Amino acid sequence: MAPSRVPEPRRGDLGSDIIGPPNPDREKQAPSLVSPPPTDHGTLPSLKWSFADSHTRIEEGGWARQTTVRELPSSTELAGVNMRLEEGAIRELHWHREAEWAYMLEGKCRFTVLDGEGGAYEADLEKGDVWYAPRGRPHSIQGVGQGGCEFMLIFDDGNFSEDETFLLSDWLAHTPKEVVAKNFGIDSSVFDALSKTEKYIFRGAIPNTAFPGIPSDVPKSKHRFTHKLMAQPPLKTAGGDVRIVDTTNFPVSTTVSAAHVTISPHGLRELHWHPNADEWSFFIRGRARVTVFAGSGMARTFDYQAGDVGIVPRSLGHYVENVGDEEVEMLEVFRAPKFEDFSLEEWLRGSPGQMVLEHLNLQDSEQGRKFMEALHKGKGKQPVKSEKSKL
Repeated sequence: MAPSRVPEPRRGDLGSDIIGPPNPDREKQAPSLVSPPPTDHGTLPSLKWSFADSHTRIEEGGWARQTTVRELPSSTELAGVNMRLEEGAIRELHWHREAEWAYMLEGKCRFTVLDGEGGAYEADLEKGDVWYAPRGRPHSIQGVGQGGCEFMLIFDDGNFSEDETFLLSDWLAHTPKEVVAKNFGIDSSVFDALSKTEKYIFRGAIPNTAFPGIPSDVPKSKHRFTHKLMAQPPLKTAGGDVRIVDTTNFPVSTTVSAAHVTISPHGLRELHWHPNADEWSFFIRGRARVTVFAGSGMARTFDYQAGDVGIVPRSLGHYVENVGDEEVEMLEVFRAPKFEDFSLEEWLRGSPGQMVLEHLNLQDSEQGRKFMEALHKGKGKQPVKSEKSKL
C-alpha cells in the first residue's frame, strides 16, 4: 500500500506546502519527487513510467499495453508489453524484427516457435517461466488453463511497437487471393473466408494440453526456447533471493538477460552498477525507492510500486530499497547476453585498504579499523541486504 500521508515539498525549515492544484494520489506514489532527499542534485531525465499510464489495446479475449521509448524516452534499449490472454485466447501467429523475451506473471500459456533449421518447438509455461523468440522467428502464444494468463514481453529495441508486428492474418489480407492459392496449390475459393483485417488477439478453441498441438510429422527443434526461472535454485541472502537467467543457463537468449530479485521488508538491493547495459526494471510487488547516481554531482531518487517500470542507464550507480512492509519482487532486464554487475562493497574489498580509508577519511582511526575488519569478513557475494545486515 502507498503511504497514507500526502508528502509536501518541505525539508526541515526549507520549502513550503502546496496551495495550488494538488494531486494527492499521485503525490503519495512519488514522495521522493515531491520532497527529494538532500543528496539529490542536478538534472536527470525521468526514469520511471507506470503501465497504468499506458494506452490499453482491448481485444477479443485479452488486452495489451506497452512501455516504449515513446512513453518513457529513457527506455532506449528495451521496450515492454504487458499482455493478458483468457483461456483459449490466441496472440496470433506472428514475428518481429526484434527478439522477444517474456516472463510469465500469472496463469498458464502454450508457446510455439520455429527455429532457423526447420524445427518446431512447443511448450506449456506457468508462472515464473521464461521464453525467448529470436528476431524474425515466427511464434504464437495461447492462454491455457482456467483463467488464462498474463505475461510481460520484453523486446531488444526501445523503439519497438506492438502495433507494428508481422501478423499472419494481416499478411494474407494484403496478398492477392489467387497468389495465396497458388502458394498452397489449391483452389482460391478455399480462402473466401479470410479475415479482411488483422486478428491480433482472438478467442480460439481451448487446446488439450495433454497432447501436443504441433503435428507429429513436423521435425522437432533441437533448441530450448523456454526456461523455468523460478524453479532454479536462488542465491539466498539475508535480505532476499536472486535468480539470474542469461546465456549461461539459457543459451538461446543471446540478446536479453535478467535477474529475478526479491527484497525483504526494509531490505536493500545493494549499491551497484551494470557495466554492459541499461537496466530495465519491472516491479511486480511491493514499494521501492531507487536513487540513480550519474556522476558529476548528479543524482535523482524515484519511488516505484507494482506495475511500474524503472530505467537505470548503463554504468550509473544505484540501489533498490524496500520502503514497505511487504516483500519487493522485481525483474532486472538487460539487452546483453550475460548478466554483469559490480557492487560498491566488492569494489572496496578488492582495492588497496589504505587507499580506501583515505577516500573515506577514515585513515588512522578506530572507525577505519572497524570498517576494514567488517569489510573483509569474507561473507561472499550478498547482493541483497536485510534491514539488520552489517558489513
